[in-house]
Amino acid sequence: MIKKIAIWFLCLSILGVQTLYAEDKFLSLKKNKTNVRYGPGLDYPIKYIYRKVNLPVKQIDKKENWRRVIFLDNNSGWIHWSQLKPSNSIVTMEEQNLFKKPSNFSEPLAKLEKGRLLIIKKCEDNWCNITTNEFRGWVKVKNIWGSVK
Repeated sequence: MIKKIAIWFLCLSILGVQTLYAEDKFLSLKKNKTNVRYGPGLDYPIKYIYRKVNLPVKQIDKKENWRRVIFLDNNSGWIHWSQLKPSNSIVTMEEQNLFKKPSNFSEPLAKLEKGRLLIIKKCEDNWCNITTNEFRGWVKVKNIWGSVK
């Protein structure tokens, strides 16, 4: 019985079937103006235009040079890979404090509102060093949209 299960998993991995525990893949918008289309090609009409460089998006499908993504607001569509880059940002899902050092006992620098775009400089443990407009500091990695890896 165990041998049959092992062979079954081996066959699935050879066929490229992903496990149920696959990690989400996040990317970021590369440009200040990004067209999101109804389908994977220039022949498909534009569904939305996003005007926020570094906005994180979750990749949910892939077809040739196109990536189907979903945004924080649950909008989804297709973007050409040339308009995307590896994830370098997160968005706060609720109000959070920005700290001078990666500790709850550190000096608070600002209160970040829900929906704030944060550019990641580096992450360690459950903290990320970020910049956002005029602020720089550390945030605890909780209730965020995006990837810190």
